[in-house]
Amino acid sequence: MLQFVCVLLLVASALSHLDEASLDAQWEEWRTTHRKEYNGLDEEGIRRAIWEKNMRMIEAHNQEAALGMHSFELGMNHLGDMTSEEVSEKMTGLQVPVNKERSFTMDLDDRVTRLPKTVDYRKKGMVTAVKNQGSCGSCWAFSSAGALEGQLAKKTGQLMDLSPQNLVDCVTENDGCGGGYMTNAFKYVVDNGGIDSEEAYPYIGEDQPCRYNSTGMAAQCKGYKEVPEGNEHALAIALFKHGPVSVGIDATLSSFQFYTKGVYYDSNCNKEDINHAVLAVGFGQNTKGKKYWIVKNSWGETWGNKGYIMMARNRDNLCGIANLASFPVM
Repeated sequence: MLQFVCVLLLVASALSHLDEASLDAQWEEWRTTHRKEYNGLDEEGIRRAIWEKNMRMIEAHNQEAALGMHSFELGMNHLGDMTSEEVSEKMTGLQVPVNKERSFTMDLDDRVTRLPKTVDYRKKGMVTAVKNQGSCGSCWAFSSAGALEGQLAKKTGQLMDLSPQNLVDCVTENDGCGGGYMTNAFKYVVDNGGIDSEEAYPYIGEDQPCRYNSTGMAAQCKGYKEVPEGNEHALAIALFKHGPVSVGIDATLSSFQFYTKGVYYDSNCNKEDINHAVLAVGFGQNTKGKKYWIVKNSWGETWGNKGYIMMARNRDNLCGIANLASFPVM
């Protein structure tokens, strides 16, 4: 009971620091930093109210984290004037296929009984810089391009940005900025005979007519493999043996929207309702023994920990991270 009272007092103390004068100053600083423009005072008032609610939620969470109630911290970022519903609507875009029949499941090699404690493909030169998909539901294209970039670097030793816009415009089985699925993107690259580089086919963040040109082709692939559904050990094997893996997660929670550091674990994350595609680029564990996946997002470097999140690993398939995992074969 005493600990509960202490928590309430600490949270109340934190929130008292967010008085109107302080909030006014922080709001103006935030607006300037992220170059936010609004259509009139009405819209600004609505956005300010959402931002303020998010600020108070972040403060309360971090006070609880300081008391050991959470394994991760939150921070204000460029999504601060958006509700979690708006983020889900505008900045995700994974369309889970109705028929999830898996015809290209990876072989589980029994010889891989001992996995290393840490795998991080960023340190092996197989992961390009963090990108920002903007308000186009093209997460699937960034996830797919990232997995292809990893395989290209592994095969050739050359790290190159591949074109998500090529996938947005040309993968007819997907719906461009309206959403899509990663294996459809891999199939397109196989059937098309390649994917252009980012330089040859730059990202616009809007649906355009397909402009693929073989002169800009930077990578090809022979097929893809899918990780057995819900199997985190298989996902770890895929990462260890093959490279970065495209994964789908539930990204609907405000705790995900404002994640900044630590091992992310939120029991409200729904593994049955996956809506966002990201890229698993490794795994590890912290000094407290908490295991995590290293995940690259496509919401820019001002989101998360410079564009990355450490998501709890072996915690009942948190957010469904092992449900829709796949990787290309070059």
